[in-house]
Amino acid sequence: MTDTALEQALLAVLADGAAHTERELVERLSMDPAALAQAVRALRDLGLEPRGLPSDGYRLAEPLELLDRQRIAAGLSDETRTRLSRLEVYPLLDSTNTYLLARAGEEWPGGAVCLAERQHAGRGRLRRSWVSPFGAGLFGSLLWRFDGQPAALSGLSLATGIAVARSLRALGVTEVGLKWPNDVLWRERKLGGILLESGASAGTLHVVAGIGLNVSLPRQAALAIDQPWVDLREILGVAGMSRNRLAALLINELVEIFGRFEQGGFADLAQEWAGFDLMAGRRVRLRLPNAAVTGIVRGVDASGALLLESADGRVNTYLGGEIGLRLEP
Repeated sequence: MTDTALEQALLAVLADGAAHTERELVERLSMDPAALAQAVRALRDLGLEPRGLPSDGYRLAEPLELLDRQRIAAGLSDETRTRLSRLEVYPLLDSTNTYLLARAGEEWPGGAVCLAERQHAGRGRLRRSWVSPFGAGLFGSLLWRFDGQPAALSGLSLATGIAVARSLRALGVTEVGLKWPNDVLWRERKLGGILLESGASAGTLHVVAGIGLNVSLPRQAALAIDQPWVDLREILGVAGMSRNRLAALLINELVEIFGRFEQGGFADLAQEWAGFDLMAGRRVRLRLPNAAVTGIVRGVDASGALLLESADGRVNTYLGGEIGLRLEP
């Protein structure tokens, strides 16, 4: 086996959280003690902590549910299976968005999904980095192709948010909400984010929708997050947060939402967005590329543009892009 294969084989054994002796691991994985020690070091480099035991063995600090392509595929609906062109799961990528954007340039068809246990260059909107420790979240992207002009994609980020919120609600997250244009919140704390990137290839417009959700963030890694955050472990407890089930739920909802968006754009989804909208009626500050404005959010229009009422009573519209939104005290 290659070094990477040895690491993954070791992780598959240790993922149950139980103690495993060195002798058991050497025999079970057909590797010598030196190779085992190297694989342990590699897992630690990934941010995992196989703990050495007095009995010359190892265990993880807690069990880890690894992403499993077969288990995810088993949870997909018939409609999703029809429209999905491929489903790939990787232990490590720079970014699932970057990966699928490159594949779009190679003329992959739409309906491709890529998931990764860890991203070492994960990113969000406004060039922010996204904290992506190994196995601590759900990090994935969907490639979709559209006919028409880029303007036809207005509101797609919000539609993606609806798919994410639906899947979380189906998992049991009862207070999930959305913050325009791309944040997923629970009780005012960030649970996830969305990043859409687009281009043209194979004679069509392609979009890669990237989603990152906090599942069980190590507290040390979370120190890099500069805003209030939450993960599914806190919301649902350990027993309620299967990443494979969440992945299947999310893929099903994304395929359904993107299919609807193809037919009617965001207008058909605006009412559902309003049910998840956490900003409506609240005073906010928008940070534009060259200015900042404040006002009260009056929802969104049929294109997904934010409606902001200024002090003089006028309501102006703002589309996403390089706009940041913060609540005003």
